[in-house]
Amino acid sequence: MPFKTILSVTGATTIDDDLRVATDLCRQVGAHLSALVIARAPTGRYATLSPGWLEERDQNLQALDACAKRVREKLARNELSFDVGSLYVEVAGPNFDIGERAHYADLVLVGPSVFRDSDLKQQVMDGCLFQAGRPLLIAPPGSTSTLQPKTILLAWDSRQSSAHAAQQALELMVNARSVHVTMVDPNAAPWASGEEPGADVAAYLARHRINVTVDILPSAGRSVAQVLQQHAVDVAADVIVMGAYGHSRLREFIVGGVTRSMLAEARLPILMGR
Repeated sequence: MPFKTILSVTGATTIDDDLRVATDLCRQVGAHLSALVIARAPTGRYATLSPGWLEERDQNLQALDACAKRVREKLARNELSFDVGSLYVEVAGPNFDIGERAHYADLVLVGPSVFRDSDLKQQVMDGCLFQAGRPLLIAPPGSTSTLQPKTILLAWDSRQSSAHAAQQALELMVNARSVHVTMVDPNAAPWASGEEPGADVAAYLARHRINVTVDILPSAGRSVAQVLQQHAVDVAADVIVMGAYGHSRLREFIVGGVTRSMLAEARLPILMGR
């Protein structure tokens, strides 16, 4: 699907790197940028309704407003279509509010600064993937993000999340020069990956005129995440597309082992879908 609205969630104290990535992506595809700036109250302080606490809260809100104003000024200089919202979080995490905003976006961005903030990154993933069902582009520090990739690695395991990720990234793959459908130790059985692992998804992509190659790789004692990351480097992939596994229950977000490892070892941008 085309990415016409990109939601960029960022912390109030670290906005510059994330805004730079977001504006670059929006310029590439002519998208509207929706920025959400989040500030969080100090943990364990919300129950103390003292004059000192109220004064601190007022200062935090003023700082958040000033940050949102600075974001608007920065974006106005880039001649982009944009809107800026702000959120002050005192009790629960911001995942619900992020999910509500994500309903009206085609893609959600986790920029380098949010990537370093493990708690906020988790909240963004929860709201985006597990509440709104929107694709998430994760841009690790030091990586170069693009919505016009030449080479894509599609991590495939014949599960629903992989299929959703492939569908959400279809337009990227149609415009790419090559797509490597990559499977690690696939189970060649009718109830798993089929008698010829990767053949079904390769045929599906080929019908969209996508130049697709199926790469079957052995783990050889390495983790799936390590194999995928190294193969992405070997084929000079610009982005890894994969499904996210996990669940969200009572605001507690838990990801599966491969998803967790891919995030921990991320060197390239990852487009996750669910």
